[in-house]
Amino acid sequence: MMNLKTQIVLLIFSFFYGFLFSIFLNINYKFIYSSNKVIKILSSFFIIIISVLAYFIGIKKINNAILHPYSILMIIIGFFVDICLHRLIAKKCKK
Repeated sequence: MMNLKTQIVLLIFSFFYGFLFSIFLNINYKFIYSSNKVIKILSSFFIIIISVLAYFIGIKKINNAILHPYSILMIIIGFFVDICLHRLIAKKCKK
């Protein structure tokens, strides 16, 4: 069992990691539209490997790498909040 403080830290870390993962994917989109097929494959592979390793190193330090369903949910929520914020900012900049 994790104590409440550890759970809250894990939730906050997972939420902000969703933001970070969204940024990683935005970087990857720039490489995906490259004409070189090797660059497409290698960039996707390395960005996914680096992002997964970074998350597991973070939760290893927080709670010995125990993955809970609510931490995955917080990553997804953080990811979609980041996407919505980018769209909102883009819409405000157009005006």
